[in-house]
Amino acid sequence: MAAMTLRPYQQECIDIIQAREQGRYLVQLATGLGKTVIFTNLPRQGRVLILSHREELVRQPLKYFDCTTGVEMASDSSHGEEVISASVQTMTHRLDRFDAEDFDTIIVDEAHHAAAKSYRDILSYFKPRMLLGFTATPNRADGARLKDVFDEIIYKKDLRWGIQQGYLCDILCKRVDIGYDLSAVHTRMGDYAPGELEQAMDGTADAIAQAYREHANGATLIFAVSVAQCMEIASKIEGAEVVTGQTKDRADIIRRFTNREIPCIVNCMVFTEGTDMPLVETVIIARPTKSDSLYAQMVGRGLRLHPEKSMLTLIDCVGVTGKASLCTAPSLLGVDIDTIPKSKQKDMEGMLFELPEKAKVLSDSPQSWIENVRIVDLLSREMKYQLHDVNWFQMPDGTMICMLPDRRQVEIPPADELGETIFLGQRMDMQEAFDKAYELLCNDFADSKAIWDKNIAKKWGAQPASEAQSKLIKRIGKKYIDEIDFGSLTKGQAGMIINRLKGGKR
Repeated sequence: MAAMTLRPYQQECIDIIQAREQGRYLVQLATGLGKTVIFTNLPRQGRVLILSHREELVRQPLKYFDCTTGVEMASDSSHGEEVISASVQTMTHRLDRFDAEDFDTIIVDEAHHAAAKSYRDILSYFKPRMLLGFTATPNRADGARLKDVFDEIIYKKDLRWGIQQGYLCDILCKRVDIGYDLSAVHTRMGDYAPGELEQAMDGTADAIAQAYREHANGATLIFAVSVAQCMEIASKIEGAEVVTGQTKDRADIIRRFTNREIPCIVNCMVFTEGTDMPLVETVIIARPTKSDSLYAQMVGRGLRLHPEKSMLTLIDCVGVTGKASLCTAPSLLGVDIDTIPKSKQKDMEGMLFELPEKAKVLSDSPQSWIENVRIVDLLSREMKYQLHDVNWFQMPDGTMICMLPDRRQVEIPPADELGETIFLGQRMDMQEAFDKAYELLCNDFADSKAIWDKNIAKKWGAQPASEAQSKLIKRIGKKYIDEIDFGSLTKGQAGMIINRLKGGKR
């Protein structure tokens, strides 16, 4: 095939990889920035194995190579070709057909899956010179650690960079309450249990179709929870087509969709990864998820530039989620919407890059300060962090703050994709940062333990707020008085409000 002209950042990424002689590295590129183009244009020093988890992803890269290629998937088998693209599900059962040192380089496409056992079984068998993971979304919702697979992120161009540099389109974010209730839906592997989710979304098709009619702009892609819901939604939208895993004429539907012969496609977990859709002007997320990876992949279908569109309209269909963390547009920038009172979350609309500042303003309220205890506890359980009963406060961007007297505070920045942060000037695992912060508090702020130790606060925190506390809050927090129910306020809650009012706000 003819040589491909690479974008500057694609060539830069290739140069950085080539400068490494060996190792296990992760490359993060936002959806639409062409990670497949990069790894298929890497100069080869030996045989290459590409691991993917779906049929479309297995076959997609082969068209870019100018050498012999083979496939390991279902009935397809390789025969010593220079590049082999394999399905993970198939490869786990065919390892005995290969020697451990058969491949110089192993590439893991959509590498946020690489911490799963099926991948680890394959990667522990082979002994390549170079292991490279490519992904748009390196966060695994089920808590499995990519740090166990890759040693370092050597190149990263995220969504913000892609949009600001003009490689991806900007996003107009909207929220539409369609009336579902997910509070009773359990979590499986880091996301909503599929069967329960489908039941909880029953009866929402009319509201989803109405959201399309009122808010969608142009060629629209809807993500639904099930085939049955796809059919129901499509029946309520004139001209809509349904695409499922069993749809045979998928390519023709995409062609007609791009030519505006089809106004809307409703799909169920088909267009989440590895599908080239040239024109998508609106994405409607009617498939609630707790997975950052899945959410970013769904949105990613609409990020590519097209001469006929100026931006992507992103419509989040929301409802009652209970204590669960639902991914919505702010999640794309690492903003935790749970730090915002439920009554104010409806205001998290607008252009994507406006949302972090909105979140900071909306979360700066007594209701959020009190609710933060639950948010931090949930984070601790989900990520299996040992917080040593330190009274941490989580900011919308994920920064953890422990407030101390005289406007002092201990601050831990949010973890990166490998679960690491910078604390006390050193890069370390997030858990190590919590450990060192606790050690610092014990050594340097023991006299303030009543403030930062939750165990001490629990002993007196459930008692009604004192008159002195209430008077102080009313004096230094006048603009928040209408948001506080002083009749039910506890000492612990009052103490938290006072701490925030006296210092630590950002």
